[in-house]
Amino acid sequence: MVTGAVAVTTTSTTIKSFLSSHSISEPDIPPPAGAASVVFFRGVASSSSSSSSSSVFRLLPPQFHRYPLRFPRPPPSHQHLIKKSTFCCSITKNALYTARGQSLSISRPTNLDLPPGRKENHDSQNHRDAISIVNDRIRRDHASKRDASRPPLMDSKEADRYIKLVKEQQQRGLQKLKARTNAADAGVRAGFSYKVDPYTLRSGDYVVHKKVGIGRFVGIKFDAPKDSTEPIEYVFIEYADGMAKLPLKQASRSLYRYNLPNETKRPRTLSKVSDTSAWERRRIKGKVAIQKMVVDLMELYLHRLKQRRPPYPKSPAMAEFADQFPYEPTPDQKQAFIDVERDLTERETPMDRLICGDVGFGKTEVALRAIFCVVLAGKQAMVLAPTIVLAKQHFDVISERFSKYPNIKVGLLSRFQRFGVKQKEKIASFKTSVDVLTLSATPIPRTLYLALTGFRDASLISTPPPERVPIRTHLSAYSKDKVISAIGYELDRGGQVFYVLPRIKGLEQVMEFLQQSFPNTEIAIAHGKQYSKQLEETMEKFAQGEIKILICTNIVESGLDIQNANTIIIQDVQQFGLAQLYQLRGRVGRADKEAHAHLFYPDKSLLSDQALERLAALEECQDLGQGFQLAERDMGIRGFGNIFGEQQTGDVGNVGIDLFFEMLFESLSKVEEHRVISVPYLSVQLDLNINTHLPSEYINYLENPMEIIHEAEKAAEKDIWSLMQFTENLRRQYGKEPYSMEILLKKLYVRRMAADLGISRIFASGKMVGMKTNMTRKVFKLITDSMASDIHRNSLSFEEDQIKAELLLELPREQLLNWIFQCLAELHASLPALIKY
Repeated sequence: MVTGAVAVTTTSTTIKSFLSSHSISEPDIPPPAGAASVVFFRGVASSSSSSSSSSVFRLLPPQFHRYPLRFPRPPPSHQHLIKKSTFCCSITKNALYTARGQSLSISRPTNLDLPPGRKENHDSQNHRDAISIVNDRIRRDHASKRDASRPPLMDSKEADRYIKLVKEQQQRGLQKLKARTNAADAGVRAGFSYKVDPYTLRSGDYVVHKKVGIGRFVGIKFDAPKDSTEPIEYVFIEYADGMAKLPLKQASRSLYRYNLPNETKRPRTLSKVSDTSAWERRRIKGKVAIQKMVVDLMELYLHRLKQRRPPYPKSPAMAEFADQFPYEPTPDQKQAFIDVERDLTERETPMDRLICGDVGFGKTEVALRAIFCVVLAGKQAMVLAPTIVLAKQHFDVISERFSKYPNIKVGLLSRFQRFGVKQKEKIASFKTSVDVLTLSATPIPRTLYLALTGFRDASLISTPPPERVPIRTHLSAYSKDKVISAIGYELDRGGQVFYVLPRIKGLEQVMEFLQQSFPNTEIAIAHGKQYSKQLEETMEKFAQGEIKILICTNIVESGLDIQNANTIIIQDVQQFGLAQLYQLRGRVGRADKEAHAHLFYPDKSLLSDQALERLAALEECQDLGQGFQLAERDMGIRGFGNIFGEQQTGDVGNVGIDLFFEMLFESLSKVEEHRVISVPYLSVQLDLNINTHLPSEYINYLENPMEIIHEAEKAAEKDIWSLMQFTENLRRQYGKEPYSMEILLKKLYVRRMAADLGISRIFASGKMVGMKTNMTRKVFKLITDSMASDIHRNSLSFEEDQIKAELLLELPREQLLNWIFQCLAELHASLPALIKY
């Protein structure tokens, strides 16, 4: 006997000879691209002693792939075709494929043998079984995690301590950044409300009512209530099934502006006043999405808290270094110095702090002192900048400041013009294990969001240096005369000018126009597609004052400091984001001279609502130190996206950004209420009286059945991911298991999912199924709200320490196990929305 898989891997001529001798016809269909070069055969022994008739070779049916098989030895004339090995098989219906692309057809036998224990139609192979569906979901959940490794293990007591730290941090973040110290007594939401003032709405704006849903604001007018003749003000809102009116005071307490994190503000559909069920489903979907975000935040923050590094030593040299700062620090700046020093010298967890300060308010000095503290301890520091231009500027500043310390080497590496998605994700991958200090005048919505929720430490520098003068902002339609007048004014007083366009295309055209208008003035172009050496030379000449007008893209928006440049022209302003415009405007006015920012748009009638809103916000925020407020405004206008990556959060569209944020802060304030405590796998009792007996044929096909079943138990005891991997490996090696083995696997899955959900016992009595659990009623409600199946959700109830299900009829034990498996799979799918410590 030959044990193993049998492969045909020779030339098509030899294969044809072999098949012809066994009455197998040639194909009449072409093979698919990339078909495998492997074919399985199964030998069937004959009672005849004749060697020529003792073996008949048949193609295995697809169900039999990867079983280790026993084969009679083939005829001697074809033994050179055979080699023992294990590999994948490619058989579809009547065709098998060789590596050279030939297709070979056979006539299907009428008595094809199924794998052991399987007596079902071939079409069943096309249906994904319940275990496969659960495995797919587990894999998706696993892949969606930012860090694919399992979260840090901790006991319940330690978890309580960390959750308390998270809540305290959140409180500090809200109070500090919103400057609402009275929020502590009234709760987190007291300092952060997103409800809209009806008087600020315009006809046609979309609004959200928490109980009714999305409608279109029509207007405010007086009307008499039913029980009174004295008219009062009502807010009129149009819904899908008619008009509704709300008293103004009530509307002020219950309406939110409907914004989306992209250009369009139009919702998919308006809600119905007469039927709020659809809106309730959308609201619950948004709530579950929010809860998942909270859990992700928690796990990220807990992971950071569990990282350890020794505090950096304090040294008298740090005070000496600070004394070299040529300016008197502002009060906010002093506090930022203290915050960062404490992070580095008193904490054992890596620093992750945001320094939010307006342009020219001294953020760089905070970073320099942090660098000095780290380098003094014999460690390295890395400064990441989004552009070569800014990297070069930081290199010059740091080199000059550290010139008195010859042992400290400063280097410059210019590799990327801008941070792309891959670079950002790479940086994010090691952020939890190193000290990170982020400097921003207008933090991007994601960074701002983390700071507001308290999951990042933040220091706000809002006090301007005493010599700073506010920048005068001029917003108007584009005119060549206005451009010439603005540039001429700056050149006449000996200054320099930035001329910014949104795209490289158009720079040359502006160059020609300005050369004609100012023929004796040195003008140059700068953009990110230039060679780095050329760009550096251009920027160096501009910094030295040799170039008077710099025509450029927004490559200059980040941190560039040219003291003599005090006029900036921004053309096609509608194509820039609000934070971009604020940063660009901050390139001027960095000395004691009054600066001017001229913002030109082509035609106001062509501007979107968002563009108009951005420009209005920029005009309003002309005072110094308003970068943080502007970033908040920007977050409200364009949304915040997914806080853990580049992907937009689609669930925001269900309720709009404002209600989404309020629900988020509400969820954060009750984070400990949405916590599930798992139980040990071995402690879970499954009292269903189901005993499985594997068929002897299947046992014979398994290489070591007892060891395989033992491995299955060990995988289930470890975690759901290990059980999923075991099951998929088993199927890859031996094919789809027989029904009795599927029942055995489902029992393992049921116990594992029950353990993760805090369920310690599952039992049945007649039509009633009971699950003893440690979860709270609030956790049960959150889980059941997120269940996709109405059948399972409507059958479940919660009583004291039990989840109960009342079935329509008493099911046979194996069918009952299938029902419990499906029910627990839906409950288990909600785990990403729960704190699991």
